Amino acid sequence: MLSRPLRIVVVYPDLLGTYGDGGNGLVLARRAERRGIPAELIQATSDDPLPSADLYTLGGGEDGPQVQATESLTDDGTLARAVENGAVVFAVCAGYQIVGTTFPAADGTAVPGLGLLDVTTVKGGARRAVGEIVVDADLPGVGRLTGFENHGGVTATGPGVRALGRVRVGVGNGDHTDGAWSGRVVGTYLHGPALARNPALADLLLSWATGSDELAPLDDHLEQALRRERFDAALPRRYRLQRRWER
Repeated sequence: MLSRPLRIVVVYPDLLGTYGDGGNGLVLARRAERRGIPAELIQATSDDPLPSADLYTLGGGEDGPQVQATESLTDDGTLARAVENGAVVFAVCAGYQIVGTTFPAADGTAVPGLGLLDVTTVKGGARRAVGEIVVDADLPGVGRLTGFENHGGVTATGPGVRALGRVRVGVGNGDHTDGAWSGRVVGTYLHGPALARNPALADLLLSWATGSDELAPLDDHLEQALRRERFDAALPRRYRLQRRWER
């Protein structure tokens, strides 16, 4: 366990704050504090050096700010060094593409990413992936994930990563999977914010960041009610009738 407050950094909310993914940092901080784990939540804007932290979250953004964020993070170097030292990274949508190897600019030109995940993104077809998404996660203890996607990218995973999970409803990477993970770096197309909808995923990230294998249980009845409502809205009727969502 940490002997100091857990430090959580929301990376560049001024550039990567389009879809409310900054809420992931807030969820992590509050779930830590509810367990008696002191947490420091930092909104790290792009005009200052990125602070050191135990856990970083990156969110979605438009094409221009996404490129700007990537260039700043590359020049800064803090995030890559932090990952080498064991920090946890949770990256969503544009953030997911940024931590990969390449992603497309607005004109389709390939932009080098940070290379923290072995994934490559290109522009998809004319139709964007927009709507509820349900994913059966390939992460220990996480189960089924719920989220909302809004992106035009197609992402291929390389041999250095595992897909975050298999898509039941939605598009995700474009090959019936969503996201990718390797070590303590996790990427996904799930907005929501994802960690408000998926407390088990939030707790896995917290366990990695704190070094605690068993976090104290929390009363998540409100979170579970939200999950049931979102699964019922997204899953085909045959699944709803069988109640095959995670309780």
